[in-house]
Amino acid sequence: MSGRTVLVTGGAGYIGSHCTVELLEAGYNVVALDNFINSVPGHGLPPSLERVQQITGKNIIFYECDLLDKLGLQRIFQEHNIDCVIHFAAIKAVGESMQFPLLYYKNNLIATINLLEVMEAHNVYQLVFSSSCTVYGNPESLPITETHPTGDVTNVYGRTKHFIEGMLKDISVANKKWNFIALRYFNPVGAHPSGLIGEDPTKAFTNIMPYMAQVAIGNKPYLTIFGGDYDTEDGTGVRDYIHVMDLAKGHVAALDKLHREHQRIKIYNLGTGNGVSVLQLLRTFESVTKSKIPFQICDRRDGDIVSMYANATLAENELGWKAKFTLPQMCADFWRWQTMNPDGYRKCTDENGSPIRKSNNGHSITQNSRRNGEMENAKQNGHQQRNGDSLKQNGHTPCILTNITENGH
Repeated sequence: MSGRTVLVTGGAGYIGSHCTVELLEAGYNVVALDNFINSVPGHGLPPSLERVQQITGKNIIFYECDLLDKLGLQRIFQEHNIDCVIHFAAIKAVGESMQFPLLYYKNNLIATINLLEVMEAHNVYQLVFSSSCTVYGNPESLPITETHPTGDVTNVYGRTKHFIEGMLKDISVANKKWNFIALRYFNPVGAHPSGLIGEDPTKAFTNIMPYMAQVAIGNKPYLTIFGGDYDTEDGTGVRDYIHVMDLAKGHVAALDKLHREHQRIKIYNLGTGNGVSVLQLLRTFESVTKSKIPFQICDRRDGDIVSMYANATLAENELGWKAKFTLPQMCADFWRWQTMNPDGYRKCTDENGSPIRKSNNGHSITQNSRRNGEMENAKQNGHQQRNGDSLKQNGHTPCILTNITENGH
């Protein structure tokens, strides 16, 4: 698909950056945007995408932009001939979503509506949506197929994904130009085999493998396991862990499918089909890393599900995709990332400890609020917003970026 340009929202994040590697290697041109809620800022390109360029030897165009800033998004579409979109951008902490539901509905639903409206205004009708297995709620049967009932979702984050899926279905019925694929993926883990990019949580460690790795290197005293009395082989919850590079390849396969066929909307599971308990994952991680991970078993959390793993046969049959990485490979690749980058991407700072922002590949980010002392730090509903940032590329009119939530994840 050489020559096609794909916009990747949330492109600096964990899954977005790994997907960008696969897109570039498949011959796509990539325009990425991010607001750094779930990712780390750094140079003109964020450090994750600088390293993607290092891995692939190819260039990325990047904008710091929030999808709630519809004007800024419109300017990106005006600047580039976008052919298709992969939509990762979202806030995603399950527990937090129950505490701040309005924040999640605003950032996930309204942002997606803005994106779809701007796409339609620029005659871009192909989108791959990053959905989630959370739309299935507490499964009635295992493994889970795409025909399993949805909607009985146990948390606000999952409900936003379910609502967006419904929105895409309605839109595809109303306007036959649209072509959507929603990918319901299970539990991404691992890192790029080079060790150059990986998962670097910007807030509390809510995903299990980064937490395990922090315990293994001595940054945290022990791993907390929620629930040891489930009806499973060892009493701990069972999940379908999938290597992030397998997941990335699934998105490229979905994009290729959109270009080949127009089916308005299709939905696919992306998982390995293997259920792995928390203790099984822990023992595998210990074996691979030759480390000992202390753990404590605590009470179950409200809303947690006993077991969830995928039937991904449909993706194999229709996308030509199948997960290939084993659980030990997932652990080994994440451990390589962790040991090569014990502080994640956060060493990309100047002598004062501030993120570096400078020109990169002819593209520059100017921050009027920093330069002119106009940064306004106001707490609204428990989170800060940064206003007045602008982005300029090659001397073109700046794209004003507003409503960038900093502490709302």
